[in-house]
Amino acid sequence: MPELPYDFPHEAPKGYEYRTLQFKRNVTSIWTVCKRGFVYNGHTESYCIWGFYNTKEQQYYAPINSTKQGNKVDVNDTTPYTAMPLNLNPLMQCLMSPN
Repeated sequence: MPELPYDFPHEAPKGYEYRTLQFKRNVTSIWTVCKRGFVYNGHTESYCIWGFYNTKEQQYYAPINSTKQGNKVDVNDTTPYTAMPLNLNPLMQCLMSPN
């Protein structure tokens, strides 16, 4: 199993961990794994795609779904839960701004 990229900036949220799988020859998929599970799946681990990492280009990509790689993203614009960019309106941007 491939390792997380050396520049991956996030720590797994409480109750989660990251796992990587080979997606293509030079692309690794990064998954969030909820270790405690949910009632609907008998409390077994639940997997959710975080995003993709191209090892040749050293670039992160947002997921379209777990089998399709989306557009390039700046890793600093991602969250611990997903690489998908947030589409915030101006008011939401103001409210969620750290400053």
